[in-house]
Amino acid sequence: MTQKILPVKGMHCASCATIISKKVSKLEGVDGIDVNFATEKATINFDASKVSIEKMNNEIEKLGYTFVSENTNDEHMPAAHSQVQELESMKAKAQFAVPIALMVFVVMMWDIASRTIVGFPNLPLPMMWFNNLAMILATVVLFWIGRPFLDAVVKFMRFRVANMDTLIGIGTLVAYAYSAIITLTPQIRILLRLPEYTYFDVTIVVIGFVVLGKYLEARSKQRTGTVIQKLLGLQAKTALIIRDGAEIEVTIEDVAIGDIMIVKPGTKIPVDGKIIRGESAIDESMITGESLPVDKKIGDTVIGGTLNKQGSIQCTATQIGSQTVLARIIKMVEDAQGSKAPIQALADRISAVFVPIVLGIASLSLILWLTWGAAVLGFTLAFSYAILSFVGVLVIACPCALGLATPTAIIVGVGKGAQYGILIKNAESLEKLSKIDTVILDKTGTITKGVPTVTDIISTQPDWDSSTIIQYAASIEKLSEHPLANAIVAKAHEQKATLYNTEQFSALEGIGVTGMVDGKKILIRRPTPEESLEPKVHKLQQEGKTVVVLEMKEKLTGIIALSDTVKDGAKEAVAALHAHGLIVIMLTGDNRAAAEYIAKQVNIDSVIAEVLPAEKADKIKELQQQGKRVAMAGDGINDAPALTQADVGIAMATGTDIAIESAGITLMHGDIAKLSQAVILARTTLRTVKQNLFWAFIYNLVGLPIAAGLLYPFWGIILNPVFAGLAMAGSSVSVVLNSLRLKTISL
Repeated sequence: MTQKILPVKGMHCASCATIISKKVSKLEGVDGIDVNFATEKATINFDASKVSIEKMNNEIEKLGYTFVSENTNDEHMPAAHSQVQELESMKAKAQFAVPIALMVFVVMMWDIASRTIVGFPNLPLPMMWFNNLAMILATVVLFWIGRPFLDAVVKFMRFRVANMDTLIGIGTLVAYAYSAIITLTPQIRILLRLPEYTYFDVTIVVIGFVVLGKYLEARSKQRTGTVIQKLLGLQAKTALIIRDGAEIEVTIEDVAIGDIMIVKPGTKIPVDGKIIRGESAIDESMITGESLPVDKKIGDTVIGGTLNKQGSIQCTATQIGSQTVLARIIKMVEDAQGSKAPIQALADRISAVFVPIVLGIASLSLILWLTWGAAVLGFTLAFSYAILSFVGVLVIACPCALGLATPTAIIVGVGKGAQYGILIKNAESLEKLSKIDTVILDKTGTITKGVPTVTDIISTQPDWDSSTIIQYAASIEKLSEHPLANAIVAKAHEQKATLYNTEQFSALEGIGVTGMVDGKKILIRRPTPEESLEPKVHKLQQEGKTVVVLEMKEKLTGIIALSDTVKDGAKEAVAALHAHGLIVIMLTGDNRAAAEYIAKQVNIDSVIAEVLPAEKADKIKELQQQGKRVAMAGDGINDAPALTQADVGIAMATGTDIAIESAGITLMHGDIAKLSQAVILARTTLRTVKQNLFWAFIYNLVGLPIAAGLLYPFWGIILNPVFAGLAMAGSSVSVVLNSLRLKTISL
């Protein structure tokens, strides 16, 4: 069985993915296909001896889609240039169509009001002038801007595949055709006794609003691929290696297993390897999430893309290319994105049923008027009513309110979120956030501040106090580049301590730092195994804190503990999530002692600690398999697979770009207190969307039978186009007003 991941061209709505899947899955030899509208890629499992990519292409090209042959040199990169061009084209069309739609909508409402409201002024110019202008504009809008909708009509007629574009295309095309006929051939209109009212405005308004929604959707979707691109950017571009006794610089692709790499301070480790010479502190936060650098010595493993903070080291390359830890993270993010079927909007999901029903109602009304109606009313009058009913059904079914139901609520909801520092990438994220029951929180940078801070200073000698200990320690550490040293110096500055000049400073690899301070020989180091058993040291280490000791004259003089500290308001934020009925779990690569110490401070329900990025994503999968709907909040590169795997990812704006791009929602200033606000906003917005859809469907449910002439046999009522327009406008206005109520909610 062969698996291929191929870019797909031609998709422009969520249901396109479903259409492609249905067509390709029917081919003999295709074992499975997952088409992801968000990434514009298809993952296909097939038997190459029975079916080829070319044969699959032949099947979907009829529908306007194409599988693009993979480019092995650029397997992770989407067709960015093509996407940018397409987006710019959609932007240009929206900028042209929307202002026209708004102008025409105002004129349409004015005309309806003047016909139905006593005393309302008429249009300042004859309606005929506006009608002729509307015909010209409608021609341009329909056949240029609305070309995809017309293509959808053709696909429906040829292949019996329908989506919301099909309905929009049929409704606007029939409205335009009917209006053009009675405008260009008034003799026919007079002969058939048809009213002067035209539907050019309906064509323009519907297409204009729908195109705007599609552009906003495409703009959001384009960002999906940037996660992979930014992860690739974390890799070192070159490596300094030893070959034939000489140091040479090669590209990362030219590094081979067994090569000896020289990694200088401040540079990235090229690929995964093992240290064979030297010692250093390595910043592995991108992988583990732990804020403190990890001390590495001979025999320890190092990860490609991590940062060498201190000493110069030599490493043997052990993993290259797709086998490195970073490459596997990239693959996990890509797999997680591809495994998710795109959420189809309710309007799209019902289209396959709704379109045939509408066409059936329109056709049935036409037939009944031309048969039963003609026998009762005479052919001329019946024909007039038949045309009005047929067009009226299609026009009133044209989903103006339905099309506005979701985007208006989303636009207002997103704007409301932005006011509160909650940045929402797309409607899908809002929908999923409204349904979650479990919140996963990363520790470092999410619950905690993400930087080491001195938390405890303990004197072990009676003639030394805590201020003296930090004064002497900072006097030496000011000459070190280690992050722990920076934290100790910052603590001394906080206490306004006066620092001594240090002589004979020396960094002892694998031990600590030493020097002469105020005539005293001082050594700052990690505690020995024996010292770790000392009650004070042991207690601090059990709390997950990093402990260093100050030694003078070979005597333990002071103890300094450092730790990542809890963010202000973190405890209250967790309490707010609990108040909304949510389970809160900590998921971190940090050690268990540190994780449980922090979790206890903020009342986290449970802790999953000491996990790598792959394991983070797996833990979320396990919860999802148990039926949990999971939101994941994190800030690091190591969180990217988990953020992508979760039902909805939430990133801290203070975190990495990778995390932000992987997530559907970003919290400004890294404030987790906004998590509960985001949940309230999501639930309220989705409730508003459902209300809007209800009213939009009620409009169609009531309007379609009236438009078809169902009430005529009983009360002689036939839906006048004026009132059809008024009903459509009323439905749209009610949807917009309901959405605007979101502005008044308090988070």
